[in-house]
Parts: sequence; C-alpha cells; structure tokens
Amino acid sequence: MPKPSKQQKKKSAKKAGSNIFDNFTQTQVAEFKEGFSVMDKDKDGLIGKEDLRATFAEMGRPGTDEDFDSMVADAPNPINFTTLLSMFASRSSGEQDDDETVVTAFRSFETEPGKIEAEQFKSMLMSFGDKFSSQEVEDVFDICEMDPDTGIISAASLVGLLVAKKDGSSEETA
Repeated sequence: MPKPSKQQKKKSAKKAGSNIFDNFTQTQVAEFKEGFSVMDKDKDGLIGKEDLRATFAEMGRPGTDEDFDSMVADAPNPINFTTLLSMFASRSSGEQDDDETVVTAFRSFETEPGKIEAEQFKSMLMSFGDKFSSQEVEDVFDICEMDPDTGIISAASLVGLLVAKKDGSSEETA
C-alpha cells in the first residue's frame, strides 16, 4: 500500500481541525450537549453568570460573584455550545492538567471544606464525561479515605491520590 504524500497528510490534518465537532466522538458531543442544557438554566442558548450560580447552588456549592465572573471571563466569547466545546478542546488537547487544575476540579465536589458527599460524587461520576460504571466508582471508594458512617470522603485523601505532594517528599518505596 503506497504511503500518502506530504501534501495528502497536510490536507487531511487541516480538514480534521476545521470543525470543532471533529475533535470529539458523537457520544462525547451528546454528553457535552446534555451538560450544556443542564447548565443553561434560563434556556437562552448561553451559559452566563446566573446559569453558573444556579448550577453550582444545585450541586451544593454556592460561589461568589468573583468566582462566576472569573469563569465567564475564561471564555473568549459568550458561552454558547460551540464556545463550550472549543474551551473543552483547547483544554484537552493532549496536555495533562496541572496539579492545581486537578485540585480545583475536585474541590468543586466539596459540600463543605475538605468533605465530599460520596453518593453525590458517585452520581456525578456515573452521569457526566467519561461515565464511570458502578464498579469503577466502588473501586475508587475502596482506595480513598471515607467515613463509612457518614458517607463523607476526605477531599484531601482523594486529591492526594491524583497529584504530587507539594513538599517535595517522595512516597516511593524500593
């Protein structure tokens, strides 16, 4: 089978990046669309500050005006569905999230500082993004610090499983 010429490679690479929807599978686009519609509380086709405020409140995570202003300011344009996809594409372009991004993401699940409610967290893991199966969630719960009586996960222990220690110490064993 002949190898494609350099010109053919350029054409296909250029074409693939020409449409934001080409960066995701149909399933991913459908999941993002579902998430977008959940967040677009006033159903105006845009996610704004009040939509974010209502979504976070629904998750038990009220925020400040500054928090929501900052989130909206992260977008280069008003946040319609295509802008949201573009933001996801730019953030998932093969780069790994830095530790602070991971910490911030998990902090968004806290119902109070340092505590994540296990059932709510399980529901989110099984409903959005790369959906976890019930068994996968249970596997995560088996390795994180959780109070069996209250169903509260230690946010610090969960984050500690995913990010490097800031103090420079290493927990590696020989």
